[in-house]
Amino acid sequence: MELRTLRYFVAVAEELHFGRAAARLHMSQPPLSRAIRRLETEVGAELFDRSPAGVSLTAVGTVLLQEARDLLGQAERMRVRVAAAAGTASLTVGLLGDSADPDVRRLAADYRLRHPHVEVRIRETGLADPTCGLHAGLVDIALTRAPFDQTGLEVRELRADRVGALLRADDRLADRDAVRLADLADRRWFVFPEGTDPVWQSYWNGGEPREGPVVRAVQECRQAVLWNGTVGMTLLTHEAGEGLAVVPLIDMEPSRAVVAWNAGDPNPLVRSFAETAVAAYRVRGPHRHTRTVD
Repeated sequence: MELRTLRYFVAVAEELHFGRAAARLHMSQPPLSRAIRRLETEVGAELFDRSPAGVSLTAVGTVLLQEARDLLGQAERMRVRVAAAAGTASLTVGLLGDSADPDVRRLAADYRLRHPHVEVRIRETGLADPTCGLHAGLVDIALTRAPFDQTGLEVRELRADRVGALLRADDRLADRDAVRLADLADRRWFVFPEGTDPVWQSYWNGGEPREGPVVRAVQECRQAVLWNGTVGMTLLTHEAGEGLAVVPLIDMEPSRAVVAWNAGDPNPLVRSFAETAVAAYRVRGPHRHTRTVD
């Protein structure tokens, strides 16, 4: 029973969809289906119930899923220990956003507990690159926010956060219970530098082309609003700061916190970090909900 085949099985078991699992594994669906069939032959039992309504685990598949996760985890820990013994156990993490987030702190504690001998290097990045340097090879993995161009990347959603309009405290809309994008249509917005991922820029500008001061960091966003009376979007959970207000935007999709890394990266520390992140963010807080997707 090969580890690669077990990874295929775990992907299908978690997605409960062969197409999504194939996309997650960066392979086509026919060879994935054949690999699962060979595994079922080797086990001597069907692992999935397949029907027009979808895919579900059989009783045997449920048992194998737990065993496969344990075995893959053991193999990962072995590779990490070997890397640590060779003096090569390090990981560079790109961080976009609030490093004081309780989930980030929980992740740091959990990962250190899991891999106490791994040196983690943090690279905080500006708003112009939502991949935090993944494409440029500056980081191994990133804690960031979608949406952005995910070409060549694997991405897992960690949490969804509501967003609001960032306004001056004396703005005529600041005392409202909620606003819509149409209420901000005639305003100047803060924008990101030229060359910023257009998918990312479009989300933070409410789906419309905007004009306004260029910002590169969260603090610059706040200052642009404070000094110029421009508007923009921010997380509802972020403290606006003195002189500013955040009003819920009721017609905007939530901002998705994600973990992302380069597809096919063989570094076991990367996969371990992603798995630890999903688990750390799964703990629910009073103002958030969690959904894990591919």
